[in-house]
Amino acid sequence: MIILQLDSEQLSNLIQSSVRKALKETPPQTVEPTEQPEQLLTVQEAAQFLNLTVPTIYSKASKGELPVMKRSKRLYFSSTELMEYIKEGRKKSNAEIEQEAKAYLSNNKKALK
Repeated sequence: MIILQLDSEQLSNLIQSSVRKALKETPPQTVEPTEQPEQLLTVQEAAQFLNLTVPTIYSKASKGELPVMKRSKRLYFSSTELMEYIKEGRKKSNAEIEQEAKAYLSNNKKALK
């Protein structure tokens, strides 16, 4: 087929049909979720992230309760490490405690006798 012999409407229709055909033949691509890059937070940002006051952040950091990085006189906090810190404080539900107790008892029946 020679494109030069087509008028503008025919050329437009040819392009549209070619694009539709190509879209139908191309399998849909799934976008893989990308990992969030680790974000470093200042003392003020960490306080806001944890919903604590700045003096409390300094206190917890000096006691070793919070994961912190120090460069000269500045403190930096990893957002992922702070999220892990929050998750460590999670209390187990009664169902989880009961399940762990049953698993412990079933694994240690001989020791109990």
